[in-house]
Amino acid sequence: MVLNMNEAFEILERTPKTLEALLSGLSEGWVTSNEGEGTWNPSEVIGHLIDGEKYNWIPRLKIMLTETEEKNFPVFDRFSHLKDYACLSIEDKLDEFSSLRKENIKKLKELIVEERQFELTGVHPEYGEVEARQLIATWAVHDLTHLAQITRVLAKRYTKEVGPWKGYLGILNK
Repeated sequence: MVLNMNEAFEILERTPKTLEALLSGLSEGWVTSNEGEGTWNPSEVIGHLIDGEKYNWIPRLKIMLTETEEKNFPVFDRFSHLKDYACLSIEDKLDEFSSLRKENIKKLKELIVEERQFELTGVHPEYGEVEARQLIATWAVHDLTHLAQITRVLAKRYTKEVGPWKGYLGILNK
């Protein structure tokens, strides 16, 4: 399967609305629960997504698209959101994420104008050379990964409460 930009946009554009529908207005217990020490709660995941919008996807794509020999990506701090957004409410985080995502989709549509650009590369600090098509595909799958993570965390709040039905609820058995 070859990356279809329009299909990637379908996911990238829907993620903010999906998260808002899922998390907006929930009580504190829902948005601050996690799966144990060292795991993120839904509110923290939104902070991580904000950081991705600011420091990961578009900045790395711009490096790939520049006509320069320096193609090394700066290291992305996957944990900075834990301190940077701790004081923000879930509503504020959702609004910030939605706004940043709209801007970044607009930028993405402006930056990628030719099929050949999908083959341009950058150097990831851990994976080495990666293509623009891989970065964009990863962006969409990253969204889906965190949507799955959030729904799993929410579901696990009621692991004991579902009693014997747990056996039928695959999300609780992973």
